[in-house]
Amino acid sequence: MIAEMAGVSVSTVSKIMNNYSDVSEKTKQRVLEIIEQTGYLPSNSAKTLATKKSSLIGVIFAGELNVDFTHPFFVEVLNSFKKQMGVLGYDLIFFSNEKFISGGDYFSRCLHFHVDGCVIISGQKMENAIQELDMSSIPCIGVDLELKGKKSGYVMSDNFKISSKVVEHFYLLGYRELGFIGSTADSNISNKREEGYIKAIEGFGMTVNEKWFVHGDDFFEPSGYAAMKQLLQAGNLPKAIFAASDLLALGAIRALKEHGLRIPEDVAIIGCDDIEACKYTSPKLTTIRQNKERLGVLAAHMLFDLINNQSEGGSFVVEPALVVRESCGSQNR
Repeated sequence: MIAEMAGVSVSTVSKIMNNYSDVSEKTKQRVLEIIEQTGYLPSNSAKTLATKKSSLIGVIFAGELNVDFTHPFFVEVLNSFKKQMGVLGYDLIFFSNEKFISGGDYFSRCLHFHVDGCVIISGQKMENAIQELDMSSIPCIGVDLELKGKKSGYVMSDNFKISSKVVEHFYLLGYRELGFIGSTADSNISNKREEGYIKAIEGFGMTVNEKWFVHGDDFFEPSGYAAMKQLLQAGNLPKAIFAASDLLALGAIRALKEHGLRIPEDVAIIGCDDIEACKYTSPKLTTIRQNKERLGVLAAHMLFDLINNQSEGGSFVVEPALVVRESCGSQNR
Protein backbone atom coordinates (compact mmCIF):
# COMPACT_ATOMS: atom_id res chain seq x y z
CA MET A 1 0.00 0.00 0.00
CA ILE A 2 2.72 2.48 1.00
CA ALA A 3 4.80 1.56 -2.06
CA GLU A 4 1.83 2.14 -4.41
CA MET A 5 0.96 5.51 -2.87
CA ALA A 6 4.59 6.68 -3.08
CA GLY A 7 5.18 5.24 -6.55
CA VAL A 8 8.19 3.21 -5.44
CA SER A 9 9.02 -0.48 -5.03
CA VAL A 10 8.31 -2.48 -1.87
CA SER A 11 12.06 -3.00 -1.40
CA THR A 12 12.59 0.78 -1.42
CA VAL A 13 10.03 1.21 1.36
CA SER A 14 11.76 -1.56 3.31
CA LYS A 15 15.14 0.13 2.89
CA ILE A 16 13.75 3.44 4.13
CA MET A 17 12.10 1.87 7.17
CA ASN A 18 15.32 0.08 8.04
CA ASN A 19 17.47 3.18 7.54
CA TYR A 20 19.49 2.08 4.53
CA SER A 21 21.60 4.86 2.99
CA ASP A 22 21.18 4.04 -0.72
CA VAL A 23 17.85 5.89 -1.13
CA SER A 24 17.58 9.52 -2.21
CA GLU A 25 16.57 12.02 0.46
CA LYS A 26 13.62 13.20 -1.68
CA THR A 27 12.20 9.65 -1.99
CA LYS A 28 12.82 8.99 1.68
CA GLN A 29 10.91 12.09 2.76
CA ARG A 30 7.97 11.30 0.44
CA VAL A 31 7.65 7.77 1.82
CA LEU A 32 8.00 8.90 5.45
CA GLU A 33 5.26 11.53 4.96
CA ILE A 34 2.87 8.89 3.59
CA ILE A 35 3.70 6.56 6.49
CA GLU A 36 2.96 9.35 8.95
CA GLN A 37 -0.30 10.30 7.21
CA THR A 38 -1.57 6.71 7.09
CA GLY A 39 -0.34 5.75 10.57
CA TYR A 40 1.17 2.62 9.05
CA LEU A 41 3.03 0.22 11.37
CA PRO A 42 4.88 -2.73 9.86
CA SER A 43 4.09 -6.19 11.25
CA ASN A 44 6.75 -8.02 13.16
CA SER A 45 6.77 -10.71 10.46
CA ALA A 46 7.42 -8.10 7.79
CA LYS A 47 10.27 -6.59 9.82
CA THR A 48 11.77 -10.03 10.33
CA LEU A 49 11.69 -10.79 6.62
CA ALA A 50 13.22 -7.41 5.78
CA THR A 51 15.96 -7.33 8.43
CA LYS A 52 16.49 -11.07 9.02
CA LYS A 53 16.13 -10.29 12.73
CA SER A 54 13.12 -10.99 14.95
CA SER A 55 14.31 -9.45 18.24
CA LEU A 56 13.32 -12.78 19.82
CA ILE A 57 15.51 -14.81 22.16
CA GLY A 58 14.81 -18.51 22.65
CA VAL A 59 14.86 -19.83 26.23
CA ILE A 60 15.58 -23.54 26.66
CA PHE A 61 15.49 -25.52 29.91
CA ALA A 62 17.82 -28.30 28.83
CA GLY A 63 17.85 -31.97 29.72
CA GLU A 64 15.39 -34.75 30.42
CA LEU A 65 15.55 -33.57 34.04
CA ASN A 66 15.38 -29.80 33.91
CA VAL A 67 14.80 -27.03 36.42
CA ASP A 68 11.91 -25.45 34.49
CA PHE A 69 10.29 -22.67 36.57
CA THR A 70 10.61 -24.60 39.82
CA HIS A 71 14.18 -23.88 40.90
CA PRO A 72 14.53 -20.50 42.69
CA PHE A 73 18.17 -20.02 41.64
CA PHE A 74 17.54 -20.29 37.91
CA VAL A 75 14.31 -18.27 38.14
CA GLU A 76 16.28 -15.35 39.62
CA VAL A 77 19.00 -15.66 36.98
CA LEU A 78 16.37 -15.75 34.23
CA ASN A 79 14.55 -12.72 35.65
CA SER A 80 17.79 -10.76 35.56
CA PHE A 81 18.46 -11.98 32.01
CA LYS A 82 14.92 -11.05 30.89
CA LYS A 83 15.17 -7.51 32.26
CA GLN A 84 18.52 -6.87 30.60
CA MET A 85 17.44 -8.33 27.26
CA GLY A 86 14.36 -6.08 27.44
CA VAL A 87 16.61 -3.05 27.86
CA LEU A 88 18.57 -4.24 24.83
CA GLY A 89 15.35 -4.50 22.79
CA TYR A 90 14.54 -8.22 22.84
CA ASP A 91 11.61 -10.41 23.88
CA LEU A 92 11.78 -14.03 25.06
CA ILE A 93 10.15 -17.15 23.62
CA PHE A 94 10.19 -20.41 25.60
CA PHE A 95 10.79 -23.79 23.97
CA SER A 96 9.38 -27.01 25.40
CA ASN A 97 11.19 -30.33 25.06
CA GLU A 98 8.51 -32.64 26.42
CA LYS A 99 7.43 -33.99 23.01
CA PHE A 100 10.85 -34.73 21.59
CA ILE A 101 13.31 -35.51 24.37
CA SER A 102 14.50 -38.67 22.60
CA GLY A 103 15.00 -37.10 19.19
CA GLY A 104 14.13 -33.44 19.00
CA ASP A 105 15.56 -30.65 16.95
CA TYR A 106 15.95 -27.25 18.62
CA PHE A 107 17.83 -25.86 15.64
CA SER A 108 14.96 -26.20 13.16
CA ARG A 109 12.50 -24.75 15.67
CA CYS A 110 14.79 -21.79 16.24
CA LEU A 111 14.91 -21.24 12.48
CA HIS A 112 11.11 -21.52 12.28
CA PHE A 113 10.65 -18.74 14.83
CA HIS A 114 13.57 -16.69 13.47
CA VAL A 115 15.13 -16.32 16.92
CA ASP A 116 18.22 -14.13 17.01
CA GLY A 117 19.84 -16.23 19.73
CA CYS A 118 19.23 -18.64 22.62
CA VAL A 119 19.93 -18.91 26.32
CA ILE A 120 20.20 -22.51 27.51
CA ILE A 121 19.62 -23.32 31.19
CA SER A 122 21.59 -26.32 32.47
CA GLY A 123 19.76 -29.55 33.27
CA GLN A 124 20.55 -33.26 33.58
CA LYS A 125 20.57 -36.07 31.00
CA MET A 126 21.19 -33.63 28.16
CA GLU A 127 19.52 -34.14 24.79
CA ASN A 128 21.66 -34.49 21.65
CA ALA A 129 19.63 -31.58 20.30
CA ILE A 130 21.46 -29.24 22.71
CA GLN A 131 24.85 -30.15 21.27
CA GLU A 132 23.50 -29.73 17.74
CA LEU A 133 22.20 -26.25 18.59
CA ASP A 134 25.49 -25.35 20.29
CA MET A 135 27.38 -26.25 17.11
CA SER A 136 24.95 -24.41 14.82
CA SER A 137 25.06 -20.88 13.44
CA ILE A 138 22.60 -19.60 16.06
CA PRO A 139 24.26 -17.59 18.88
CA CYS A 140 23.85 -19.39 22.23
CA ILE A 141 24.75 -18.68 25.84
CA GLY A 142 24.71 -21.43 28.46
CA VAL A 143 23.91 -20.81 32.12
CA ASP A 144 25.80 -23.32 34.28
CA LEU A 145 26.38 -25.17 31.02
CA GLU A 146 29.68 -25.14 29.12
CA LEU A 147 29.02 -24.51 25.43
CA LYS A 148 31.85 -24.88 22.91
CA GLY A 149 30.37 -23.80 19.56
CA LYS A 150 31.84 -21.04 17.40
CA LYS A 151 28.79 -18.87 18.11
CA SER A 152 28.43 -19.87 21.76
CA GLY A 153 29.59 -18.91 25.23
CA TYR A 154 28.61 -19.53 28.85
CA VAL A 155 28.40 -18.05 32.33
CA MET A 156 28.67 -19.91 35.63
CA SER A 157 29.90 -19.56 39.17
CA ASP A 158 33.35 -20.81 40.14
CA ASN A 159 32.31 -24.25 41.40
CA PHE A 160 35.74 -25.20 42.70
CA LYS A 161 35.90 -22.00 44.72
CA ILE A 162 32.38 -22.66 46.05
CA SER A 163 33.59 -25.96 47.50
CA SER A 164 36.88 -24.63 48.80
CA LYS A 165 35.09 -21.86 50.69
CA VAL A 166 32.87 -24.45 52.37
CA VAL A 167 35.78 -26.67 53.41
CA GLU A 168 37.81 -23.72 54.67
CA HIS A 169 34.89 -22.52 56.79
CA PHE A 170 34.27 -25.99 58.24
CA TYR A 171 37.99 -26.40 58.93
CA LEU A 172 38.29 -23.09 60.79
CA LEU A 173 35.26 -24.05 62.90
CA GLY A 174 37.03 -27.25 63.93
CA TYR A 175 35.11 -29.78 61.85
CA ARG A 176 37.19 -32.66 60.48
CA GLU A 177 34.56 -35.28 59.58
CA LEU A 178 32.94 -33.91 56.44
CA GLY A 179 30.15 -35.31 54.26
CA PHE A 180 28.58 -34.30 50.95
CA ILE A 181 25.11 -34.49 49.40
CA GLY A 182 25.03 -34.08 45.62
CA SER A 183 22.83 -34.70 42.63
CA THR A 184 23.07 -37.54 40.11
CA ALA A 185 26.31 -38.82 38.59
CA ASP A 186 25.47 -37.19 35.24
CA SER A 187 25.16 -33.69 36.74
CA ASN A 188 28.21 -31.71 35.64
CA ILE A 189 27.65 -29.00 38.27
CA SER A 190 27.25 -31.45 41.15
CA ASN A 191 30.32 -33.37 40.00
CA LYS A 192 32.45 -30.22 39.87
CA ARG A 193 31.37 -29.20 43.37
CA GLU A 194 32.08 -32.69 44.67
CA GLU A 195 35.46 -32.81 42.95
CA GLY A 196 36.38 -29.40 44.36
CA TYR A 197 35.17 -30.47 47.81
CA ILE A 198 37.34 -33.59 47.83
CA LYS A 199 40.36 -31.65 46.58
CA ALA A 200 39.92 -29.01 49.31
CA ILE A 201 39.48 -31.65 52.06
CA GLU A 202 42.69 -33.32 50.95
CA GLY A 203 44.38 -29.95 50.71
CA PHE A 204 43.75 -29.38 54.42
CA GLY A 205 45.20 -32.81 55.21
CA MET A 206 41.88 -34.33 56.22
CA THR A 207 40.55 -37.76 55.29
CA VAL A 208 37.85 -38.20 52.64
CA ASN A 209 35.31 -40.78 53.83
CA GLU A 210 33.40 -41.98 50.77
CA LYS A 211 30.64 -43.43 52.98
CA TRP A 212 29.65 -39.87 53.82
CA PHE A 213 29.24 -38.89 50.15
CA VAL A 214 25.67 -39.56 48.96
CA HIS A 215 23.58 -38.45 45.99
CA GLY A 216 19.95 -37.73 45.17
CA ASP A 217 18.04 -37.79 41.90
CA ASP A 218 18.23 -34.02 41.34
CA PHE A 219 18.87 -30.75 43.18
CA PHE A 220 15.46 -30.54 44.89
CA GLU A 221 14.33 -30.91 48.50
CA PRO A 222 12.96 -34.50 48.31
CA SER A 223 16.34 -35.70 47.01
CA GLY A 224 18.14 -34.05 49.93
CA TYR A 225 15.69 -35.71 52.31
CA ALA A 226 16.23 -39.17 50.74
CA ALA A 227 20.02 -38.76 50.68
CA MET A 228 20.09 -37.77 54.35
CA LYS A 229 17.89 -40.75 55.20
CA GLN A 230 20.48 -42.94 53.48
CA LEU A 231 23.22 -41.51 55.71
CA LEU A 232 21.09 -41.92 58.82
CA GLN A 233 20.39 -45.57 58.06
CA ALA A 234 24.10 -46.22 57.59
CA GLY A 235 24.87 -44.69 61.00
CA ASN A 236 28.13 -42.98 62.06
CA LEU A 237 27.22 -39.54 60.66
CA PRO A 238 29.77 -36.88 59.68
CA LYS A 239 29.93 -33.77 61.87
CA ALA A 240 29.38 -31.40 58.94
CA ILE A 241 27.77 -31.70 55.50
CA PHE A 242 27.97 -29.63 52.33
CA ALA A 243 24.86 -29.92 50.15
CA ALA A 244 25.32 -29.01 46.47
CA SER A 245 22.16 -26.86 46.54
CA ASP A 246 20.10 -25.08 49.17
CA LEU A 247 17.08 -27.26 48.40
CA LEU A 248 19.15 -30.40 48.99
CA ALA A 249 20.28 -28.88 52.30
CA LEU A 250 16.70 -28.11 53.34
CA GLY A 251 15.67 -31.70 52.61
CA ALA A 252 18.59 -32.98 54.68
CA ILE A 253 17.62 -30.73 57.58
CA ARG A 254 14.06 -32.09 57.48
CA ALA A 255 15.34 -35.67 57.69
CA LEU A 256 17.70 -34.85 60.57
CA LYS A 257 14.91 -33.18 62.55
CA GLU A 258 12.61 -36.16 62.04
CA HIS A 259 15.39 -38.32 63.46
CA GLY A 260 15.60 -36.14 66.57
CA LEU A 261 18.94 -34.55 65.69
CA ARG A 262 19.80 -30.88 66.09
CA ILE A 263 21.34 -28.56 63.52
CA PRO A 264 24.12 -27.50 64.00
CA GLU A 265 24.79 -29.10 67.41
CA ASP A 266 24.73 -32.66 66.05
CA VAL A 267 25.33 -32.03 62.35
CA ALA A 268 26.33 -28.72 60.73
CA ILE A 269 25.09 -28.01 57.20
CA ILE A 270 26.03 -25.56 54.45
CA GLY A 271 24.04 -25.22 51.22
CA CYS A 272 24.67 -23.49 47.90
CA ASP A 273 22.79 -20.81 45.90
CA ASP A 274 21.45 -18.49 48.65
CA ILE A 275 17.82 -18.72 47.63
CA GLU A 276 15.37 -16.52 49.54
CA ALA A 277 14.15 -19.38 51.75
CA CYS A 278 17.56 -19.63 53.46
CA LYS A 279 16.76 -16.56 55.57
CA TYR A 280 13.56 -18.04 56.97
CA THR A 281 14.39 -21.68 57.75
CA SER A 282 15.02 -22.93 61.27
CA PRO A 283 17.93 -22.79 61.69
CA LYS A 284 18.71 -20.14 59.08
CA LEU A 285 20.84 -21.78 56.40
CA THR A 286 24.50 -20.93 55.91
CA THR A 287 25.16 -21.07 52.18
CA ILE A 288 27.35 -20.02 49.28
CA ARG A 289 25.82 -17.10 47.43
CA GLN A 290 25.94 -17.20 43.67
CA ASN A 291 25.51 -13.74 42.20
CA LYS A 292 22.29 -14.48 40.33
CA GLU A 293 21.71 -10.95 39.04
CA ARG A 294 25.25 -10.71 37.69
CA LEU A 295 24.98 -14.10 35.97
CA GLY A 296 21.77 -13.00 34.22
CA VAL A 297 23.14 -9.62 33.14
CA LEU A 298 26.40 -11.14 31.87
CA ALA A 299 24.47 -13.77 29.91
CA ALA A 300 22.36 -11.04 28.27
CA HIS A 301 25.31 -8.87 27.25
CA MET A 302 27.32 -11.83 25.98
CA LEU A 303 24.41 -13.04 23.85
CA PHE A 304 23.81 -9.51 22.52
CA ASP A 305 27.46 -9.27 21.46
CA LEU A 306 27.33 -12.67 19.77
CA ILE A 307 24.16 -11.73 17.87
CA ASN A 308 25.72 -8.50 16.67
CA ASN A 309 29.11 -10.02 15.83
CA GLN A 310 30.85 -7.97 18.49
CA SER A 311 32.49 -11.00 20.12
CA GLU A 312 33.42 -14.60 19.39
CA GLY A 313 31.94 -16.26 22.45
CA GLY A 314 33.99 -17.01 25.52
CA SER A 315 33.06 -17.53 29.15
CA PHE A 316 32.65 -15.68 32.44
CA VAL A 317 33.14 -17.32 35.81
CA VAL A 318 31.49 -15.38 38.64
CA GLU A 319 32.98 -15.19 42.14
CA PRO A 320 30.88 -16.86 44.91
CA ALA A 321 30.55 -15.57 48.49
CA LEU A 322 30.06 -17.35 51.81
CA VAL A 323 26.94 -16.23 53.72
CA VAL A 324 27.22 -17.29 57.37
CA ARG A 325 23.96 -17.92 59.23
CA GLU A 326 23.03 -20.46 61.90
CA SER A 327 23.21 -23.95 60.36
CA CYS A 328 27.02 -24.16 60.26
CA GLY A 329 27.42 -23.70 64.03
CA SER A 330 29.74 -20.69 63.86
CA GLN A 331 28.02 -19.14 66.87
CA ASN A 332 28.53 -22.29 68.95
CA ARG A 333 32.25 -22.88 68.36
